Amino acid sequence: MDKPTTMVYIAHTPANGHPDPVIYHLSNTARLARASAAAFAPFEAEIAALGHDLGKYGTLFQSRLCGKASGVDHWSAGAWFLLQRYRELGFAPALAVQGHHLGLQSATKSNLDALNPARLATDHPLKLTLSEPDPAVLEARYKADGGIFPEPPPGASSRFIEHLRSNLAVAAMLDVRMIFSSLVDADYLATEAHFNRARDGSYAFRPPGRRLEPKWALGRLDSYLATVRSASTADPKVRALREDLQRVCAEAATCPPGLFTLTAPTGSGKTIAMLIFALRHALAHGLRRVIVVLPFLSLIEQTAGVYREIFGDDHETPYVLEDHSMTDTDPGDENEHAHLLTENWDAPIIVTTSVRFCESLFANRPSACRKLHNISGSVILFDEVQTLPAHLAVPTLAALSHLVGSYGCTVVLSTATQPAFTSLSTHVARHAPAGWKSAEIVRPELNLFARVQRVRVHWPREGETSSLEEIADKMLECPRVLTIVNVKRHSRRLYEIIASREPNGLYHLSTDMCPAHRTAVLDEIKQCLRSQPEQPLRVVSTQCVEAGVDLDFPVVFRAWGPLEALAQAAGRCNREGRLPQGDFYVFLPPAEEEIYPGQAYKMAAMEVKKLFRERSGCLDLQDPNLFQDYYQEFYALADIGSEEGKDLFEFLKTYDFVEVANHYRLIKNDTINVLVPYPRRIRDYRELRDIALTRGLSRDWLRRARPLTVNLYRTSRKGATKAGTDWLEPIRYRGMETGWYVYLNEEHYSEALGLVAPEVQEFLIA
Repeated sequence: MDKPTTMVYIAHTPANGHPDPVIYHLSNTARLARASAAAFAPFEAEIAALGHDLGKYGTLFQSRLCGKASGVDHWSAGAWFLLQRYRELGFAPALAVQGHHLGLQSATKSNLDALNPARLATDHPLKLTLSEPDPAVLEARYKADGGIFPEPPPGASSRFIEHLRSNLAVAAMLDVRMIFSSLVDADYLATEAHFNRARDGSYAFRPPGRRLEPKWALGRLDSYLATVRSASTADPKVRALREDLQRVCAEAATCPPGLFTLTAPTGSGKTIAMLIFALRHALAHGLRRVIVVLPFLSLIEQTAGVYREIFGDDHETPYVLEDHSMTDTDPGDENEHAHLLTENWDAPIIVTTSVRFCESLFANRPSACRKLHNISGSVILFDEVQTLPAHLAVPTLAALSHLVGSYGCTVVLSTATQPAFTSLSTHVARHAPAGWKSAEIVRPELNLFARVQRVRVHWPREGETSSLEEIADKMLECPRVLTIVNVKRHSRRLYEIIASREPNGLYHLSTDMCPAHRTAVLDEIKQCLRSQPEQPLRVVSTQCVEAGVDLDFPVVFRAWGPLEALAQAAGRCNREGRLPQGDFYVFLPPAEEEIYPGQAYKMAAMEVKKLFRERSGCLDLQDPNLFQDYYQEFYALADIGSEEGKDLFEFLKTYDFVEVANHYRLIKNDTINVLVPYPRRIRDYRELRDIALTRGLSRDWLRRARPLTVNLYRTSRKGATKAGTDWLEPIRYRGMETGWYVYLNEEHYSEALGLVAPEVQEFLIA
């Protein structure tokens, strides 16, 4: 008989020499769920696991296994049983049981009342049939197999019910997701073990991921830092600043777990300093995992690469595990241990995107929520936190606050341009009990910003604008210069103007270029900066170089934009302090060229104009107080809780997990992954194209395709639709859409500019 392929069969395939497989599966799942939730809700996780497959004792479900029935609901009876048996303590477990196949629904009385078998037997919303309409029959069969449902511990209470009664929606819903996560992960692990059974029929559970071992990790980090310091060519003042930041992070690590900010200038080495804090903090307080959250894939590649250099690179059981859209793999690749560890974040150091981390905190699907229980007891490092969308700030901060207050986490928010999150504490307190109260790691007396006055900032005079042609003229007067603009059409146009006059030493960077292309160009730029000082070097870029890209130019031009964007761009000027001062020019495009990538970006840029006028044209980009004022005004302007975030807050009020998941989106537009014909890797592209279109996706294919991928928006605009028809070929897996495409026209990929086909300009992300 072929091996079953769907979860409904798993509990019932006979296991040689073991008890009835239903109870055996339930007992394994309960044991795993209780252990995974030991720090926050072991009893609720355990009863959720015991109830999740209770309906499989139904006669109709047994017929389903023999192919004599279909359309069977095996979960609702177990959820209803938990409600009746445990009352309030069964509320969150019942939601988890209801959602372990369907996804979490809503934490409302009407939703749970709808689980009543008497109602479902006559009017099932999914047109299914209950495996057994009488939960008492299921319980009797379970008990006949020797199973028991445990009594609640003395004085047991539900954290979820407590927060529900206080109407703290973000906290209450996260409480449910944590129990849901423990159930789902335990069920998947027991299922894996079922299919990997030993010859004697016993379950073979996967080897666990590596442990953090912070003392060992700190030893590796110290060795790495010694090597870096000996090879550094940075100015002694910059080196001293970085070492001071590392020292203060090491000292702060002994503080009790909580919420922290780390505010330090660009180029001060925050990535390593945060890691020092995290490892020492984990050692001091017994925390078990470090989770690094970054906004961009380029930053993830860079950070994960550094961490692997420090800790070694074991692909089978990794110490550093990346998880983001480019590491998603096909469901047929179940035997790769590293991939399995990614599904539930079973590794010491996780490097992930802010999209994946934050959206998981508000998700309702089993696969997205499965990792959540492993966030408990972690040090969570948010880098470049200024990228968090304003309309999502309150619910996101509430979730982070609740992770600290109820799940034993420490959170560090790091940036050179720290948002004024403390001004949102009252709003946050409406969704999580502790509100938002953070402690700054960097002591004021270190004067980090005052010590790095490496740049003269040149602001435009009142009424002064500069066209792209005028900026091109100024760039041609500079032998080494970087210019950053707001949108890709401007970067392309500026590049073309300069290339028509002096192409030597000219480079372009944008997200129209695949990662392999950008990396190659950045390597050439860095090599020129290091070893060819006499050669001209002019770079035109979008914002893709503003966060975490280690470039050091004597002159930088930046189009008008949000304050944090200006500060990040200034951080690419005289970054290593080799000059007494670099020159950073902010220019205002003429009205017809003043284009911004999105409404929130434009609002932030307009707020900078307001501050600029109010302060008589003098803004100090090294002044943290300026950023506090800016963010407070920007949050007020954004009108937190309405407009873009209005629907999300409405669905939070009704505890609707489905709609909250739909409306909590860091990136508003869905994107697709497109394999592109980068000329220097054209043979790889053609091979990958042919494999994808004939055989579909595989783990190896995705790993190889990742460097040759550009992200494009899904959109219904006419140009995008035509591009999709003419040049974008979808890649399918077992007949289903994967979100991956192949771009077919090799002539549309430019060695200088990336993907530039006119038909798809509406499709491309800015």
